[in-house]
Amino acid sequence: MNIDLLSILPTDLFRILPEVVLTLTGVLVMLTDAALPQHLDRRNLGWVAALGTTIALWASLAQLQLLQLPERTGFYGTVETSSFSVFFHVLICGIILVALLIALDTLPENGHHKGEYFALIAFGAVGMCLMTSAVELLVVFIALEISSISTYVLAGYRKETGRGVEAAIKYFLLGSFATGFFLYGIAMAFGATGSTVISEIAVKAPIAENHGLLVLALGLMLVGILFKVSAAPFHVWTPDVYEGAPSPVVALMSTAPKAAAFALLLRVVYQAFPSLIALWTPLLWIVAVLSMTVGNLAALRQQNVKRMLAYSSIAHAGYLLAAFAGVGNTGIAAASFYVAAYAAMNVGIFAVVTLVSGYDDSLPFVKDFRGLLFRSPLLGSLLIFFLLSLIGIPFTGGFFGKFYSFSTAVSGGAIWLAIIGLLNSGIAAAYYLRLLVTAAQKPEADAPIVANKPIGVAVGAALFLTVAATLILGIIPGGVLRGAEAGAHELMPHSMFQFSIPASNATGVTVLK
Repeated sequence: MNIDLLSILPTDLFRILPEVVLTLTGVLVMLTDAALPQHLDRRNLGWVAALGTTIALWASLAQLQLLQLPERTGFYGTVETSSFSVFFHVLICGIILVALLIALDTLPENGHHKGEYFALIAFGAVGMCLMTSAVELLVVFIALEISSISTYVLAGYRKETGRGVEAAIKYFLLGSFATGFFLYGIAMAFGATGSTVISEIAVKAPIAENHGLLVLALGLMLVGILFKVSAAPFHVWTPDVYEGAPSPVVALMSTAPKAAAFALLLRVVYQAFPSLIALWTPLLWIVAVLSMTVGNLAALRQQNVKRMLAYSSIAHAGYLLAAFAGVGNTGIAAASFYVAAYAAMNVGIFAVVTLVSGYDDSLPFVKDFRGLLFRSPLLGSLLIFFLLSLIGIPFTGGFFGKFYSFSTAVSGGAIWLAIIGLLNSGIAAAYYLRLLVTAAQKPEADAPIVANKPIGVAVGAALFLTVAATLILGIIPGGVLRGAEAGAHELMPHSMFQFSIPASNATGVTVLK
């Protein structure tokens, strides 16, 4: 069914339709939660949130109709609708939907404040989606805060445990500092160019009188964004927060907020500061190497599965940042595709970890997964599948994501960066294979029982969607690649990139011609 929303809705409202749907969903969940008698189970509110997210996903796809219009912005040039924004809207709504499905079957049956949990996810999704389409930095800041506040609360959802409270406090305090850096960066950009609109900053930056202020603006904003994607050296919060937060929350916060933050990073460096490419390219080169190396070396020592996956996520941030060494549109497309591939396999593996360890993480260590393939063949097979994708085995999304990212870096002249990435992938295989081999070993006689009740419909659907997405991205990635390339073309058209095409120097770091 193809509905022409252009003839029904005001254009400006259509540009934020997914955010409107998600906001109404969150409000509906909160009001219904307050109206229900206290003894009734709030589980069905999760289905309401899932339905609202599905409608928001459809609304995101429907926004492709807006690409027919000559004008791409609305609300006085603060929000843009493009293939780039639609790509990330669909990706974020998909992640949110799967995270809700996981939570529906894994939150405790007598759990507290389920309505708040589902409402917070919906409100957080509003901020994440708005981050990907906002083209005015103050609107970006508001969206970042909406997203962050929700995830701060969700990180401490297990209030009865000390680790849950520790995770929330640490995430909130460090996240507040990072947000402050980003806001100061906006102020510096305004001081240098007289504008907070991204397109105007790009035009005025090359002729700005105070070049040092402009460089400071870029540096401060990068600190705030790199914290959100847990790239080294801004990664210190990640292991403790991943360990302390419930696994269904980690499945969400390790993917959706990072997807939004990477979309913001692409806008900032490629669309706002293309004239400073000689500065930010080697800087992100260094951050990529640090993230890959620190993440993988630290993960080798971890016995706690969630901490191991936390350091793994730091390494994957480095793999993704390698794509920023690519040339223009190719680098943007490679980074966008890697975000989608990482989201599919990471949400999937945390769904498996949730089912194995339980909401309270009763089986947190690698040794607790011994014999999982024998104790629960389905969960064991899925764990092995997602681990193979994280390693980068062919015919999985992880392989094609790394291949596209590293080949893009090579095409941009950063050959050494690609070599370091490949070496780090070899290091990462060691700890992934350790967990894989442990799961494939015969269980001990006193091994705990896993999956002693049937897998629910909701979490089963979540597992199916993540497996399907991981396979599609690894076997027939053409559709997603075309979407990523279309978004890249609109984010950085040739006319804006003409003064910043990189060439390679002897070190492999891209510089201005």
